[in-house]
Amino acid sequence: MRRTTRYAVTEANSLWQVYKTVPFWKVIKNFIVIQMARYTPFLGMKNWLYRTFLRMEVGEKAAVALMVMMDIMFPEKIKIGKNTVIGYNTTILAHEYLIQEYRLGEVHIGSNVMIGANTTILPGVEIGDGAVVSAGTLVHKDIPAGSFVGGNPMRIIKTKAELEKREQEDTGES
Repeated sequence: MRRTTRYAVTEANSLWQVYKTVPFWKVIKNFIVIQMARYTPFLGMKNWLYRTFLRMEVGEKAAVALMVMMDIMFPEKIKIGKNTVIGYNTTILAHEYLIQEYRLGEVHIGSNVMIGANTTILPGVEIGDGAVVSAGTLVHKDIPAGSFVGGNPMRIIKTKAELEKREQEDTGES
């Protein structure tokens, strides 16, 4: 279950009311910073932009690939752990604007997480430490620490225990 807060709207669909939910100039600033970060190949600069201008929590040595699209409206709701890799062209959302409501939810990405290219992460999910998300996955629910997940809809391919057992078998340990 995703952890989002719902806000009802009474007029037209919620996207028509976007600037009642987030200031226009904040969106403009975030858009410029995110576009700069999407195209810069310098990981340290990218993380500095996220921390300084978007108020995101980004752990040391986190690596966000080219073309990753952070949430433009609420990037401060995204937290990325240490030594995590986020693959090319991934989208991380902290909001959903729907017909009769909009929803906001924090996204917590743990440490030592590997997220494959072209993944979409929806608001209100937590990705546990050491998880691996295969390319092209739609992350619509929490991912337990150490799990390997993939697909659309996302499913657990291997649990942490199954991966550890396989690693022991591969190294000949008992």
